[in-house]
Amino acid sequence: MKIVACNSNLPLARAVAQELRLPLCKVSVRRFADAEVFVEIQENVRGEDVFVIQSTCSPTNDNLMELLIMLDALRRGSARRVTAVMPYFGYARQDRKSGPRTPISAKLVANLLVEAGANRILTMDLHAMQIQGFFDIPVDNLYAAPLFKRDIHARHDGENLMIVSPDVGGVVRARQLAQRLNTDLAIIDKRRERAGVSEVMNVIGDVSGRYCILVDDIVDSGGSLCNAAEALMKHGAAGVEAYVTHGVLTGSAIERIGGSPLKMLTLTDSIPATEALENMPNIRQITTANLLARAMSAVADESSVSSLFD
Repeated sequence: MKIVACNSNLPLARAVAQELRLPLCKVSVRRFADAEVFVEIQENVRGEDVFVIQSTCSPTNDNLMELLIMLDALRRGSARRVTAVMPYFGYARQDRKSGPRTPISAKLVANLLVEAGANRILTMDLHAMQIQGFFDIPVDNLYAAPLFKRDIHARHDGENLMIVSPDVGGVVRARQLAQRLNTDLAIIDKRRERAGVSEVMNVIGDVSGRYCILVDDIVDSGGSLCNAAEALMKHGAAGVEAYVTHGVLTGSAIERIGGSPLKMLTLTDSIPATEALENMPNIRQITTANLLARAMSAVADESSVSSLFD
């Protein structure tokens, strides 16, 4: 078993390697003068079970290209099996035709990964579960819910909690966490006028006097979360926090969240923290290194991955 790290999330890759008590494989990933990606694997991988850790976060296209070229290099180096470990799967939001003459980019990325040499995909909290069906190779989709459950128990044990989905599309995800915590569920009904702009319309459920925890898979502009937090406070919530798996946080999202009613936004480290994020008092990260390490170990040992969901 060998672990290869590309450049998108080196801190997480090092933490996973430390959990597994294995060194990172010696590789060189660099750019030519015209920004072409060049990969060189500096140790033997013939017959090895190789795991490539790379989140396809911003810059999405550069990181995706790094991953594809690394997969090709490992295939040509005669690795026995190559697993692409993608804590954050970029392009996952383009999982269907949203209108006439539009692409299904998530399917295109799936095809590229398989063609480049991936034998297996290991990812976390896919935006849409049907993306697993875009692949003709095994896909293991991990959940951050067990991490969130433990963190919420540690920080809010004994409080009158309520889990809230910030939109109708995230109800299944929020319900799973609510069942784990044995608490109630509320839903934000919103109308999105255009991409990146949302308007909260109604709160389904009685949140008065409850400490509300919003749960989502991706926070991008932060508009939905901030609007949802304001609506919950207007409906008498005792306080509002949010737990989100992937902190994309584009544009002025960090400043928007900093000035919102959210007491805390908890993210995973599937996407590396920026300096601005680290300096924001109401945003924090929890690590997924142990979860990913256990999943990678299960894949290598041919043991159960689904047991990690409990």
